[in-house]
This record gives sequence, structure tokens and C-alpha cells, in this order.
Amino acid sequence: MNIIETKRLIIKEYSVNDVPALNTILSNPITMGFWPSPFTLQQSENWVHNNIERYNKLGFGRWAVILKDTDMLIGDCGIMISEIDGKQEKDLGYIIHQPYWRNGFAVEAAEACKNYAFSNLGIDKLCANMPFNHEASRRVAEKIGMRKEKEFNNSRNRNILTYLYSIFNND
Repeated sequence: MNIIETKRLIIKEYSVNDVPALNTILSNPITMGFWPSPFTLQQSENWVHNNIERYNKLGFGRWAVILKDTDMLIGDCGIMISEIDGKQEKDLGYIIHQPYWRNGFAVEAAEACKNYAFSNLGIDKLCANMPFNHEASRRVAEKIGMRKEKEFNNSRNRNILTYLYSIFNND
């Protein structure tokens, strides 16, 4: 089911049919260079199944990012409830496959998901976390109006220094 449509993207719920295309993205060592490690096929399957469960339970999750021109799955974007530095947060995440970097797709998808969260889901605050050296992710957060809230060592990602950005619905 399509959730959001932007000028260049369709953001839709995952189905099990998306696993092969998503695994191409999540198993890529360049695309996943800031994650603890690239995903295995089983991890990509789990990602899809866990998000389908989130849709049913919460009404949101991470979604497939589809390039309209080609109908190609090029990334992942959406909201999860995550423990970040010991606190439950509504975490806006975005992954765009490396061949599509530097085209503004992450900003377009993240902005659309932020607006959807505030307008359609009634979420008051969104966060995004990224390793300190992930300049592109930091720029995406800043371009959609997020501000750095704090720094912490992320036990879920090799205990590396991590930046937490956030935005409130009334910002």
C-alpha cells in the first residue's frame, strides 16, 4: 500500500516480494558502511517482516522508497520506536542505496515521512541518530529542520560516538 507520494518518489509499505530488492541494498557494504555490518538475506527478511508487524500494531514503520521513473526500490525510510541512549524515541531513519546518493532522495523521503508523522500520525517529536562521522545523514537531518540534541556512545552500533537530532511538531 502506498503511504506517501512525492515529486520523484513513492513511499510504500513493504511486502514479502520486496525482500530480494531490499537485500541488494541492505547487503551492500558501501550503502551500509555506517551500520554495524551489511545485512544477510535473513536479516533483510526479518526487516520486512518486522515492519509489516509494525504497520499492523502501530500504523507505521519503515517503508520502501520507490523511484517513480523506474519503479525501482532505491531505499528505506520511515519511523520506528527505538531505544536511543536508554530512552524510547520515535526514530526517523533513512537509507538510500549508494548508486542513488547525492540526488536529494534521502532529504525528499525524510521530509515526506516527517510531515506524514506530524500531520497523519499525530507524532509530537521525531529523532534521528547517526554516527558522528556520517556527514550525509547529518545534513539530511539538518535540511529537514532537525537540530542536534546530544551526543552519546551508541551501544547498539559498536559503541561509537553518535549524534541525536530531533524536531518537534511545532518547530
